[in-house]
Amino acid sequence: MFVFLLISLVVVVAAVTLAIVAGAERSGASPRGAPGGLADVPADLLDEPLPPERPVTHADVAGLRLAVGVRGYRMDQVDDVLDRLGAELAERDARIAELESALAGAQAVAMGRGEGHRLTKEEPRDGPAEGGQEAGER
Repeated sequence: MFVFLLISLVVVVAAVTLAIVAGAERSGASPRGAPGGLADVPADLLDEPLPPERPVTHADVAGLRLAVGVRGYRMDQVDDVLDRLGAELAERDARIAELESALAGAQAVAMGRGEGHRLTKEEPRDGPAEGGQEAGER
């Protein structure tokens, strides 16, 4: 009985192999992907998941899809994306701090000019009053 099962297994494997080879010859396909064969599988890796020529926008991050490897996301690709996002966020934070300090300085100058302008208006009123007191004291 064992010999019968072994012979039938060999016959089935041979029949399947012949069917595959005959089907490939009829379609004109070659093992190297010539016309009529299977198309090449698109690469699973993204060259640059974020646009390098401009700052990253919310739409870029929302549409970001990272390639999945055997054990999850490709760590090198995730590290690159996180480094890029971190650098751009740090650059934006520095720019925001710079603009806020410039705004605070401009507001301080404006407040200083406003107070100085009030003093120049008040000085003439104080000046004659003091002068009048001095004249009255003499």
